[in-house]
Amino acid sequence: MEWKQMPLGPLQTNAYILINTKKEAVIFDPGGEGASLNDWLQKQQITPVAILLTHAHFDHIGAVDEVRDEWSIDVYLHDNEKDWLSDGTKNGSSFFMSGQTITARPAEQLITEEGTLQIGDFTFSVFETPGHSPGSISFYHKETNTVFSGDALFAGSIGRTDLPGGSQEVLLQNIHDKLLELPENTQVACGHGPVTSIGKEMDSNPFLSGF
Repeated sequence: MEWKQMPLGPLQTNAYILINTKKEAVIFDPGGEGASLNDWLQKQQITPVAILLTHAHFDHIGAVDEVRDEWSIDVYLHDNEKDWLSDGTKNGSSFFMSGQTITARPAEQLITEEGTLQIGDFTFSVFETPGHSPGSISFYHKETNTVFSGDALFAGSIGRTDLPGGSQEVLLQNIHDKLLELPENTQVACGHGPVTSIGKEMDSNPFLSGF
């Protein structure tokens, strides 16, 4: 399997397309530009089987309905944010988008606990990593040695915690207890910016030093 990073939407949020040998794919956080994403998938002859959301902030969900409808696939989201997709106040678009509200229909599949998530040939370990938002989750894909961390952990930084439901203490504890327990060579596919690794962040991330 392999994956592609594709910055999309108003804040150039990183969408990731994880592709298996049958050219099926799981899409993480399609933040916008749904027509362009669908067009690319069609040209590559890739068939999505699901959309996985690390959380439901507006910059991660802008293309959810357009992609979901094009391929008739389910959206997965943590239960703690089940009503955020349809609420511009909760997903933040009402505050940050100058009057434009970004919404989507509710998710078909709600994740309620940590554990193994199987979607066709794709297997993930799901970690609850709130702190940036109350329903933030990270998806670890052992086969590609990658954790799709959303806005929990970045290269040299962590997710902002000044939004509703945020807590720096909770976020740092979850990063320490869950993400930093992964193998040090695990790739961290972040919600914004470049890909990093667990080992690199353990060694050099100023937010994690001494925690």
